[in-house]
Amino acid sequence: MVEQWCIRVPSRQGEETRQALLREGALDTSLKVLHDGDMLILPVLSEREGAVRYEFESHPGREPLPRHELVGGIAILQEDDVTGAAKILASRPSLHTAVYAKGEVSGEYRTREFAILAGTPTTRTQITEHGHRFTVDLAGAYFSARLSTERQRILAHVEEDEMILDMFAGVGPFAITLAAKAVFIVASDINPQAIVLMLENIAQNRVKNVLPMLADARRLAEILPWKFDRIVMNLPLAGTEFLQEAFRLCRPGGMIHFYSVVSAKGEHTHRVQELGGVVLFEREVRSYSPGHWHVVYDVQVEKE
Repeated sequence: MVEQWCIRVPSRQGEETRQALLREGALDTSLKVLHDGDMLILPVLSEREGAVRYEFESHPGREPLPRHELVGGIAILQEDDVTGAAKILASRPSLHTAVYAKGEVSGEYRTREFAILAGTPTTRTQITEHGHRFTVDLAGAYFSARLSTERQRILAHVEEDEMILDMFAGVGPFAITLAAKAVFIVASDINPQAIVLMLENIAQNRVKNVLPMLADARRLAEILPWKFDRIVMNLPLAGTEFLQEAFRLCRPGGMIHFYSVVSAKGEHTHRVQELGGVVLFEREVRSYSPGHWHVVYDVQVEKE
């Protein structure tokens, strides 16, 4: 038996979901799909929203692949395994590079160091997400494919006349997604490489209502002349340092989507209340590490 990440789906949606996972390159084809009543349990290659760990049987003759995460055409291995990297590339024609993450995301620019294990020597790739295409550089700027569902969740709440601020925009996935409904979006980041990639992504997605801005989020309230209806704060390891700035930039009655890594439910509720906000919703996005979770707080700024 092999322990692996998996998702559960109703049997009637099983084949459609399986095919979608295959196209994404996320289905672990070395393991057998399981049945549990009217549900199918599909093994996936890496952690994703809603995934849990489960034990599977291996397909005879199919050697299990090393644990890895897929981002576009790049496989990110959890171990420095050159042989395993070659096997992963051989198993999926859609992949062009296999890398090993030498450290965690860190620093002011939110970057990460990678070692090329196999394939094309690059950390650039293309991501397709709900009809949008994003060029990313894993070593140059932060991007999380795991927040795809979050982007769609927030989009569903956006009104057509909203002005939105993305305080830590990275290569622009939140801003470009929300641009479909918002009237105007300011997408800020302190990393110059992120802004370069964002400009590329704005152009290739033909978005006209996103304003990229190279700026320190601590200075935005001094620079920008507007108050915003909605603010996205995707800086999970240090976002609390900028909460007060977000409140300064959000109009009374507006919404702040604040992402953070926490060790307990309600960890930031008191701070939100101190600043004049109400937590409408706290949702676990994914497990981050033992005893820590990546969560989102939907915060409404109190009306004057």
